[in-house]
Amino acid sequence: MNKLFVVGLGPGEARYLTEQAREALERADLICGYSVYIDLIRPLYPQKEYFTTPMKQEIDRCRYALDSAQRGITTAMVCSGDAGVYGMASPILELAGDYPDVEIEVVAGITAALSGAAVLGAPLGHDFCVISLSDLLTPWPVIETRLECAAKGDFALCLYNPGSKKRADYLQKAVQILMRAGKAPDTCCGYVRNIGREGQQTRTLTLAELESAPMDMFTTVFIGSSTTRILENQLVTPRGYRQ
Repeated sequence: MNKLFVVGLGPGEARYLTEQAREALERADLICGYSVYIDLIRPLYPQKEYFTTPMKQEIDRCRYALDSAQRGITTAMVCSGDAGVYGMASPILELAGDYPDVEIEVVAGITAALSGAAVLGAPLGHDFCVISLSDLLTPWPVIETRLECAAKGDFALCLYNPGSKKRADYLQKAVQILMRAGKAPDTCCGYVRNIGREGQQTRTLTLAELESAPMDMFTTVFIGSSTTRILENQLVTPRGYRQ
């Protein structure tokens, strides 16, 4: 059987791997992925064969994994978080038509929205949106529209890719858009850096304070709805059960 697993690794440490992910990685003879994510699991499976590529070579990586599976090598394509949330499941499945003999199994993982929310408390306890601020693949005007709609709908938000050296002011711009669209400056917010890894850092703050907070690609940002509160230093968006 020509088998390709697409595996979400979760936030990083081995304890966040699901049992299904462990089984897939144990079955695989070849593990493909971005070099940073391969480094997280290589110590767990040192006997495996690995194939890595840097960023911006995702399609090459996918084709290598599919080609390998088609040749009868049980293969796993790995990515951080969940394979279907900004992960490698979508490009693999987009290319799958060229490899009809390969059976693809997508293995869910713990995405940063969920693992980061657990660190902060329960900021996603009611309806929420997940939006990436990276404009590498999505035009910034589209991101602006999505932010405006989320604010007008009073959603809690989880922001991926809030900043980098080249995008140092993107979070600041996003906060300004949200406030113009109706989010109050005192909206309760929080962020987690290096979720589930060494050096994990967290902070709760207001939306106005978030505008000037330093950010990088290893940080996940949570912006509350109008009902979100900080309770005992925990960020909580009530579902409404107490009502």
